[in-house]
Amino acid sequence: MMHDYNFEEYLRKTLSNSISSQNPSETAKNKARKLSPSYYQDLKEKLLIEYDKKSLKDVMDCKISKTSFGDVLKITKKERIDFNIEDNDFMHQMNCNLKLLPKIGLKTEQNLKSKGYDTIESLTNHDKYGDLASEFLGNLDGMSFCEIIDLLDDNRYSKKCRDNVIKSISLTDEENFKFMDIETKGLSNVPIILIGVAEIKGSNIVASQYFLRDYTEEASIIDAYLSHLDEDSIHVTFNGKTFDVPFIKNRCRYNRIDADLDLPHLDLMYFAKNLWGEKLPNCQLQTIEKELFGINRVGDVPGQYIPGYYDAYLEENNIGPVVPIIEHNAQDIISLASFLDKMYRDVN
Repeated sequence: MMHDYNFEEYLRKTLSNSISSQNPSETAKNKARKLSPSYYQDLKEKLLIEYDKKSLKDVMDCKISKTSFGDVLKITKKERIDFNIEDNDFMHQMNCNLKLLPKIGLKTEQNLKSKGYDTIESLTNHDKYGDLASEFLGNLDGMSFCEIIDLLDDNRYSKKCRDNVIKSISLTDEENFKFMDIETKGLSNVPIILIGVAEIKGSNIVASQYFLRDYTEEASIIDAYLSHLDEDSIHVTFNGKTFDVPFIKNRCRYNRIDADLDLPHLDLMYFAKNLWGEKLPNCQLQTIEKELFGINRVGDVPGQYIPGYYDAYLEENNIGPVVPIIEHNAQDIISLASFLDKMYRDVN
């Protein structure tokens, strides 16, 4: 009977989470409201009222910055962060990974190690693999961080070496990470309306956001973002390999901006699926925030409503509709730093 009772209780709770049930829960009601276009229309109207006659400088840390294409509005946010990439002697770990050599797989590696060839360096004396090992070690000394990531990414033993890509970040300075996210007017061939980049500065993370006050400023906000990049920079994004970086490249071409965006790139979406996919309902950024970091966002605006909210900002000359978009973007790039820090600790 207890078993039957528990099943009935489980069924009751499950059904209550459906909006179509006789007695839907408050969670189900809130979820249904947030799936309704009318909810976001009402939210937009409330924002227009709340921020009437206000400027972004009234509610955020803003200043005007100059670029070679003109002035741009820069929004800055600084938070304390515990971001600590402790040394893991990764070069030694690579030396012990015989599978990095061509023609060596799992079984061959096990066989070689059983005979005392524990490192690639020790293989330089091997009759068959000696030349490959010597060539690899000679190339490794001169490899850039980008080339090391490519080497690990291209290895066919992908799961193990995907963890190694995260382990490899100990080889670079944490100041080189550029946690980046963009907001746009649509999915392709439309302006970028906001670029955010966060950087580790000592014990703080500093988010810099460049907001498109009107359509004439797109080249300026792109140029302002590019000013954060140098030859040692590493893009850190969530789905940025597929969307953000190609989108910026396209808008650079449109605005005739000469930019090299072919930098080392850690797209954390793929690593999240690899590390946490079996533990979470899904690997969306906000699900990871909630399940692993206890972050519950309030007043967020889904991507499909951002173009309409931006139009309302321009038409009404009212910052209200873009405030949650800017806050959403800032949270995204700051969260990426926490993700990377946890991933590093998990794989080590």
